[in-house]
Amino acid sequence: MRRWIGTALCLGVAFHTGTAEANSGEVKAADLRQEPSPLLMATLSAPRPVARSAEVDAPALTLAPQPTEAGSGAAGFADWIRDFYPRARAQGISQDTLDTAFRGVTYDPEVIRRDQNQSEFSKAIWEYLDSATSDLRVSNGTAALRQQEAVLRRIEKTYGVPKEIVVAVWGLESSYGSFRGKMDIIGSLATLAYDGRRGAFFEEQLIAALKILQAGDVDPRGMTGSWAGAMGHTQFMPTSYLDYAVDFSGDGKRDIWSDDPTDALASTAAYLKRFGWTTGQPWGVEVTLPQGFDYRLANRKIEKSPGDWARLGVRGVDGRAVAEHGPASILLPAGGKGAAFMIFGNFAVLERYNTADAYVIGVGHLSDLLQGGARIKGDWPREDRALSFSERKELQERLTRAGYNTQGVDGRIGPLTVDAVRAYQSAMGLMPDGYASLSLLQRLR
Repeated sequence: MRRWIGTALCLGVAFHTGTAEANSGEVKAADLRQEPSPLLMATLSAPRPVARSAEVDAPALTLAPQPTEAGSGAAGFADWIRDFYPRARAQGISQDTLDTAFRGVTYDPEVIRRDQNQSEFSKAIWEYLDSATSDLRVSNGTAALRQQEAVLRRIEKTYGVPKEIVVAVWGLESSYGSFRGKMDIIGSLATLAYDGRRGAFFEEQLIAALKILQAGDVDPRGMTGSWAGAMGHTQFMPTSYLDYAVDFSGDGKRDIWSDDPTDALASTAAYLKRFGWTTGQPWGVEVTLPQGFDYRLANRKIEKSPGDWARLGVRGVDGRAVAEHGPASILLPAGGKGAAFMIFGNFAVLERYNTADAYVIGVGHLSDLLQGGARIKGDWPREDRALSFSERKELQERLTRAGYNTQGVDGRIGPLTVDAVRAYQSAMGLMPDGYASLSLLQRLR
């Protein structure tokens, strides 16, 4: 549905300012109590820059006065928009759409502040799940299921995605519509395209937003969302809206912004179905590992049937072999000292929405709780904490210097860093769970 600005962090969850929760309004449903959204957003590589066209002349613009204070980055904003016009026209955006969309738009330094201050905020997965699956969120989700029962049943029948999964995504993205974001999308995306770290990516999103306006699904000032351009009940980025949003209400518009969540919820299910959701398959199942388990097997690249895992001693928390739902991997999101999960193909489908392990587990576990399932039984290493962005970079630097090359120092704990951690742990006689913990960094120091 949306091309998320996200990346998986194996040791913790990156939390960033400027998500929909930071722009929250009043709760729309009378019996839903307010709660903060644990929405994740991290960094996605930008696509190739949009080609400039020398054949389309930019018209004169009438923009709101731009601030020029030192360090604001705003002095050239109006000039940038004038330069942007031909590029937008070359991609089919009409003159009228451009003039209407940019009327009154100003450079927003708050957007840039939030973009620049993302990396250092992090939470450990257990802290994230404490919020994502809190009693309040479950209670509100139960109320949301009841309120939208008819439309959710139609969605489930149409797309084969459980209504509880759809509602769990809704709950984590906007607290069931309570925190959709109020920032002007055109202004935010234009500011980021002009002055942000990923200008090409945000210019692509800006073009997509203008195409949405041109199609008439929403008016410019009604197109609101988070500072980074995510919109509506389930926080679509504009390109994903264009590709996957559906008109499920039948009113001729794909409306994800209004109080009626029908189109947004259906689009969420349509997106998951499009990327391979398997009806009847769980996202994952909590499991217990046997004494002496080879932690090198806890690797997304290693898949076995639940029966084969059972023969290795991996069983559900009820002590029985997990049902045969297809090939599965073992995931240890907090290392060998935390809860363990057997994850199936639907886990990867949810990752298309947001690639952070904690987010996917949050959606999956919340959906289980909404179906009356039990809470996670495994312990978490709560004495630990997530590494900060600078600490993650330090870990990569120290591992590489010690001869365990992470193939780059970017502060993101991806598969290459996990492999380096495992290699170091094995060499040092430690549990080779690949978990990039604070204690591991302290040992490297």
